[in-house]
Amino acid sequence: MPTLLQLDTFNSDSGNLTVFEKVIPGTIKRVFYIYGASEMSRGGHRHHTAWNALICLHGSCHIYSYDGKQEEDFTLNSPTICLILEPKDWHVMDSFSEDAILLVLSNEYYDRADYIDEPYLIRSRELSL
Repeated sequence: MPTLLQLDTFNSDSGNLTVFEKVIPGTIKRVFYIYGASEMSRGGHRHHTAWNALICLHGSCHIYSYDGKQEEDFTLNSPTICLILEPKDWHVMDSFSEDAILLVLSNEYYDRADYIDEPYLIRSRELSL
């Protein structure tokens, strides 16, 4: 299941510093961010090998995750909160605030073959985009 972490943050009169290190296995190989998504849904997949760390740097967004056994919902609304998605975690990102900027860090380079688009079968929700 996904893990919600409070990142180490140091506040001072000269500003805030939030640290991301030793959070996902391996080396960070890919960084991207999503913005201007509004009410659109993003994601709708899981991975064979990639771990992802999601941080909403500004605004807020909703993340739905299902690992084939357990469903969970998360709201990311602080740059000090990080959601770790394991490869098995099917996920959908939606309900982006207009000012949302969602940062994603991955331990794998983009490889379309790593994506699994078929959702797990579940009873409580339809997982289609």
